[in-house]
Amino acid sequence: MSDYQQLLLNFERLGLNHMQAHFPAFMDQVNQKETTLTAALLEMTEKEIGFQDQQKTDRVIHRARFPKLKTFDAFDFDFQPGLNRMEILDLKHLGFMAHSENIVFIGSPGVGKTHLATALGVEACRQGKRTLFINCHELLLRLRTAYDKGTLERVLRRYARYELLIIDEIGYLPIERQEADLIFQLLNMRYEKRSTIFTTNIALSGWGELFKSPETAAAILDRIVHHAKIYKITGRSYRLRRDPSA
Repeated sequence: MSDYQQLLLNFERLGLNHMQAHFPAFMDQVNQKETTLTAALLEMTEKEIGFQDQQKTDRVIHRARFPKLKTFDAFDFDFQPGLNRMEILDLKHLGFMAHSENIVFIGSPGVGKTHLATALGVEACRQGKRTLFINCHELLLRLRTAYDKGTLERVLRRYARYELLIIDEIGYLPIERQEADLIFQLLNMRYEKRSTIFTTNIALSGWGELFKSPETAAAILDRIVHHAKIYKITGRSYRLRRDPSA
């Protein structure tokens, strides 16, 4: 095996796949005196670092389990003029996470709540924050199953460890009293330690009826709104705009 072949093999064994793929082209530039060896190595290593950083971000995003990837760039603020564009975009800096604040998006179906929550989650992933997106119904199902199996404490600790937890679509399905207690336990573990984003179609004043227990609802809301930014989206549905007959 030649030194050249061994070098390519070493790149592979070291996991430097981007450098392995582009090394021949860079060596051609060096041999043709279009660049120096030092400059070529610098560019190769910078590209490898960028490639590995992107792979790491892609893994974090994949593990967050977003149903669809949404970004702020794709959000039509002109269609929702009631939202303060600059205030929403400022959330991208994740200052709310530094202070363990929560975010609540309230509005009718189709106004962009999940889009904004997902966009924030994607931004958190890009900044290396361990994130999870989960539908409220799925979360309750998992907590109930853990309770029945006697593994609730372990499952609660797992959800509590996420730096950012996004609970989507609170209020679209009824929540039983026992489920409300499970939600309370989780939020109590995250209280003033981690940030949670909620999307809901129910005004906070209606959560007592939603959770079928005014006392539990009050305790849940106390943990949520004590340190929270609340955004009410009152505009039209994006879905109806795309399909006027819907």
